[in-house]
Amino acid sequence: MGFRSYLMKRVLYAILVLFVILTFNFVLFRLMPGDPEKMIIDPNFTVEAKMELRRQYGLDEPVFKQYINYLSSLLRFDMGLSFNTRRPVWSELKERLPNTLVLFAATFAGTATVGISLGVYAAANREKFAEKFVVGSGLFAYAVPGFFIQLLLLLLFGYYWPILPIHGTMSAPPPDGTLAVLLDRIWHLILPAGSNVLIGFGSWALYTRNTMLEALSQDYIVTARAKGIPRGDILYHHALRSVLPPIVTLIFMSLPGAVSGAVITESIFSWHGVGRYLLDATLKMDYPAAQGAFYLIALAVIISNLLADVAYGLVDPRIRVGAGGQS
Repeated sequence: MGFRSYLMKRVLYAILVLFVILTFNFVLFRLMPGDPEKMIIDPNFTVEAKMELRRQYGLDEPVFKQYINYLSSLLRFDMGLSFNTRRPVWSELKERLPNTLVLFAATFAGTATVGISLGVYAAANREKFAEKFVVGSGLFAYAVPGFFIQLLLLLLFGYYWPILPIHGTMSAPPPDGTLAVLLDRIWHLILPAGSNVLIGFGSWALYTRNTMLEALSQDYIVTARAKGIPRGDILYHHALRSVLPPIVTLIFMSLPGAVSGAVITESIFSWHGVGRYLLDATLKMDYPAAQGAFYLIALAVIISNLLADVAYGLVDPRIRVGAGGQS
């Protein structure tokens, strides 16, 4: 009952946050400077044609009615037609969503693998150069703004050492053959995903190192060493296994940051994904496209936060007790 109560509260809170974000999304794009009607209505159109276009896009309705229609449509994933392309927004987002998911998955897997591995390695080499290097590089990556690292990589690989593609998801024209296309996509993925790994591995490495050092100081580890158990078995079968619950929690808690980081990366590296779509739609005053992309990203972040809360409540019962549940 305790966890069920905690879960219901987290779900209700997520729904409330989604409602607030959707309202903010509606108001924000209408407060921006510029007239979106100029994007869809040609001055040379007849009065009847202009009125028909306004009716088609719902611009002839009062603002409150537009808001109600906007909420009901987004909840059905009916995001309307793009002002710029005249195509359904959801269809355009579905075309770009796989690219965003690929970037997100590569970033998340790379960051978790590199960060956890370096954290374990640093803990295993306490007070040695390896630990100092991991801690120093982790703190540097954590402190430096992510976009600065990405712009630096753009300069390095786009000008001084142009061996990697710095924009796009595929070469133009695309190569022939399924394998060639797959390799070309991976080649274009290296720099965006790699930059995200460089930005995010520091917090993972530092957290893993600290939890591993705490585990290695426990009595059962001292006993295992006294029994002559091999160092590798102690490190991976005993210490690492005992710190897996908080590391799993960290994985889920890092999901929202990974989602937002992928969006920023798409803008910098011109990755053909949802984040780039949001930026282009905002610059062109394309309300339906911008609102649809913003909604999709916000929904992903909220779901990620909800998963993190659930994982945290499962790992640490004190969290759900503090939230009002019963252990």
